[in-house]
Amino acid sequence: MAPGLLRRTLVSSERLMICRFDLEGGVVIPSHSHPHEQAGYVVSGRIRITLDGESRELGPGDSYSAASSVPHSAVALDKSVVVDTFFPPREDYR
Repeated sequence: MAPGLLRRTLVSSERLMICRFDLEGGVVIPSHSHPHEQAGYVVSGRIRITLDGESRELGPGDSYSAASSVPHSAVALDKSVVVDTFFPPREDYR
């Protein structure tokens, strides 16, 4: 996807998709939005996620969600693993 960022689609059905993201420390995911609902879980590491202008630092065991079309971005503060779900599935991630 970008230097220091690896995405693996773990499973995808007609209605739901689960992806794993491996991020090197310092990786920036710029602000973006999409029509999909997104919910994520931090498996390891630390990230700073900004949802609709509000930032939070998350670590292992923390989770977040972004409603459809809400702008969001992230910064990997450490080497991190994040698992995200998307509804409906993202065709560009199949």
